[in-house]
Amino acid sequence: MTSGTRRPGRPRAISRDMLAEAACELFLENGYDATSVTDIATRAGIGRSSFFNYAATKAELLWGGLDERLDGAERAVDDGRAPDAALRAVAEGLAPDALALAITNAEAMRIERALAHEEALRSWRVSRFVARGLARQGEDALVAEVRAGAYGTALIAAITAWAGSGAGAAPLESYLERALDAVVAR
Repeated sequence: MTSGTRRPGRPRAISRDMLAEAACELFLENGYDATSVTDIATRAGIGRSSFFNYAATKAELLWGGLDERLDGAERAVDDGRAPDAALRAVAEGLAPDALALAITNAEAMRIERALAHEEALRSWRVSRFVARGLARQGEDALVAEVRAGAYGTALIAAITAWAGSGAGAAPLESYLERALDAVVAR
């Protein structure tokens, strides 16, 4: 069998994590901006259109796992759960993934600007649902907005510190707890 010939049978299983791994390899080789969705799909051995079954953008490959957890946190806060408890659930058991790798290797991947943009979006998103939760708990609207912004920043700062210290060496929960302590310290 030649190297270009595929064996008949079931195709290799693909996951978002496998695509994220391929993306990170390419980001390290070529940089974030110079890597296209087509490049990632080709590296992973799938067609470009199949890429979109796993992620809408290359950024989503890195942030998708966290975004799913944020979806759950937002639902929980909207259902009445305390914002700090919902954010703790986001961090609970989070394993190092492509996002942690990208944060750690941001300069080599030439992804700093894209990370900063995506971090700001997640921080803003957290601030929106936390502000709703704090207002529902009776917090003054202005104070709720300010504190909610701090919660969003705390989550991103905790993830960044966790990744930078060797994600997996200590649980993200310990970093988030320190960050949340800073939010509530007066």
